[in-house]
Amino acid sequence: MNLDSIRPIADAALETRIRTRLDSLTKPPGSLGRLEDLVVQLGLIQATEAPQTSRKAMIVFCADHGVVEEGVSPYPSEVTRQMVANFRSGGAAINVLCRHLGLEPVIVDMGVGRPTRNFAREPAMTRAEAEHALDTGFAYASKGEILGAGEMGIGNTTSAAALFSAFSGLDPTETAGRGTGLDDAGVIRKIEVVRRALALHRSTDPIEMLAAFGGFEIAAITGLILGAASRRHLVMLDGFITGAAAIVARVIAPAALDYVMFSHCSAEKGHKRMLEFLNASPLLNLEMRLGEGTGAALGIGLLESAVNLYREMATFQSAGVSTSEPPTEFPSSEGR
Repeated sequence: MNLDSIRPIADAALETRIRTRLDSLTKPPGSLGRLEDLVVQLGLIQATEAPQTSRKAMIVFCADHGVVEEGVSPYPSEVTRQMVANFRSGGAAINVLCRHLGLEPVIVDMGVGRPTRNFAREPAMTRAEAEHALDTGFAYASKGEILGAGEMGIGNTTSAAALFSAFSGLDPTETAGRGTGLDDAGVIRKIEVVRRALALHRSTDPIEMLAAFGGFEIAAITGLILGAASRRHLVMLDGFITGAAAIVARVIAPAALDYVMFSHCSAEKGHKRMLEFLNASPLLNLEMRLGEGTGAALGIGLLESAVNLYREMATFQSAGVSTSEPPTEFPSSEGR
């Protein structure tokens, strides 16, 4: 991975030009709310006053987790393989959203049937394995200029909770939730597994921490974020799992998160706290907790709508609408 090209996107002059264009459109200034901010961020990422969303892809990284041995999921690891088959046959929720949003789904096997080690007893990965997964994700950033990040892996909310606690210092009671549907006893067991693992693995090196707790797919998403930032591409993150990857990426290269959008706040217990820790404002809050990249797909749909409005709306000048007193609201159709 070459991280030297990752730079902050801030460009005051370019941002002024983009916002001037936004304010010239036939609408009250700022009336498209956060959609306008999406246009600005994408324009700064692409270093242009004319951002575009033509090359899009949804990258879904899939892997198994050895920590499932500890009873942290109500589903067996075999479900990962079965869901990957469902992705590839086009029958999953993410496939439906990709079809309707014009996204190319790219399903990446990072370790299906070849799980990480049980991090409650030993590091989940060697450093070399973690670096290989990072490099793999980094390479997939070439698949599009707008990238959705999704995942599948039974046990990966436990891995994400451990990473979140390790980097934030929060107790697992605040980071570990129900995942795919644990009962109360299962959540207590999951919290204790994460707590034991935190006591077992102590490091300040972000890649060592990723290797200790992370899944192959989380490491790959971390690499995807870094690779996108190095190419000035945008990554739309999904939920709790992809957020854990963002935490690692921020420590490795803080400016990398300039190239990230956070699609939604999931119903997984720790995600709201995770977003606060990342100082991130999600686009949606629909109480979703499916994963797969479903929230990211919806977020890309919002981004594309924002860019289309920016590029296709008439300006006050071209539409012949007076700007002597910019309207705060438009007349009803009956008054026209």
